[in-house]
Amino acid sequence: MAQVLEFKLPDLGEGLTEAVIVTWLVQVGEVVAIDQPVVEVETAKAMVEVPCPYGGVVTARFGEEGTELPVGAPLLTVAVGEATAVPEPEGSGNVLVGYGTGTPPARRRRIRNTAPERANGTADRGGDPRPAPHTAVAEAARAPHAHVPAPPASLTEGPVPVISPLVRRLARDNDLDLRRLSGSGPDGLILRADVEDALRVSAARAAAPKTPAPPVTAPSGTRIPLKGIRGAVADKLSRSRREIPDATCWVDADATELMRARTAMNTAAGPRISLLALLARICTAALARHPELNSYVDVEAREIVQLDHVHLGFAAQTDRGLVVPVVRDAQARDAESLTAEFARLTESAHAGTLTPTDLTGGTFTLNNYGVFGVDGSTPIINHPEAAMLGVGRIVAKPWVHEGELAVRQVVQLSLTFDHRVCDGGTAGGFLRYVADCVEQPTVLLRTL
Repeated sequence: MAQVLEFKLPDLGEGLTEAVIVTWLVQVGEVVAIDQPVVEVETAKAMVEVPCPYGGVVTARFGEEGTELPVGAPLLTVAVGEATAVPEPEGSGNVLVGYGTGTPPARRRRIRNTAPERANGTADRGGDPRPAPHTAVAEAARAPHAHVPAPPASLTEGPVPVISPLVRRLARDNDLDLRRLSGSGPDGLILRADVEDALRVSAARAAAPKTPAPPVTAPSGTRIPLKGIRGAVADKLSRSRREIPDATCWVDADATELMRARTAMNTAAGPRISLLALLARICTAALARHPELNSYVDVEAREIVQLDHVHLGFAAQTDRGLVVPVVRDAQARDAESLTAEFARLTESAHAGTLTPTDLTGGTFTLNNYGVFGVDGSTPIINHPEAAMLGVGRIVAKPWVHEGELAVRQVVQLSLTFDHRVCDGGTAGGFLRYVADCVEQPTVLLRTL
């Protein structure tokens, strides 16, 4: 009796969980051979031909072309275990179901006789060896080639215990016989690690012995423990680099009018307005137009969470290291309130008296690295925020103003953003609006 086996969509590796059927390569009723590609699928990575580990007659296909199937879903069923008469072009007789009909079946070689060689150099041909069990292939005329011992039946019969096409391809590309491997997976399943281990052993045997390299001694120097604020900063920045696919865009802006506006504000009666407060006011207005950048990614839920409040962090360098105090509800503050809060938090940072509330909960960061005398930077995002605006030094430079070359106060602005929450168009629109407000502060009046 024929046995009907179900072939499921295998794990194609690289964390893929589904694939789309592109083209069926076999029809129902068609005879397929072991490891013959039966369907072409498209994953998020590439187009892959999936080979079937069984040989026999296709009895059913599951899914039309264009259907998306999860890993582990049935692809097709194959009837195996019965010899079926299938005519061959050369009339070589019947073939065993499961080994295909496209090429003549492989002939069983006889076991070489161990009798002494004759004087003419040919081996003594004894009685014919018994044919391999369960073989329905009629042996053709014996070829005059030398006989080679056949591998054990356990290595040549039955399906190879491999599911992943990537494992099969890795072995095939490196001329590795999968039948000689013992799988470490469930029920002896051969995994990619088994193939890689075998390749490493083979490479080690082929490599010529080398003179052992002298032991490497650690360079001398001073070791500084990575702890305290420095350790916390290192951990947070490392996590940001690991988890956030960041990108940076930047633009030069003429800050002459912004500097004049600040001078005019500070000439009038009242508290002095800081440049950082004006930049913060511009940031909150830009975030109102581009809320995608005032958000974070909930990795567990696979959701982007846009926030309705702006808790604005700003980088402050202290003797104890870099800290990022947070101005809460910055979107509801005017320039005077922002100036006062920046001054309070900066003083607390230098005194080392910031509270946990002062240092947590930020949704967007403003980084004025221009105070260090540099023009530009590509900062690391303050995890789990989605963006950071960087401001370089404001310096006199030649600039074309109203069609004429003039000396203007120029600043470089940069935006580093999480590419998961938006694309370059949104980031560019945010940065362009900030630059427009820096060049023409009256633009802000539209949002006040």
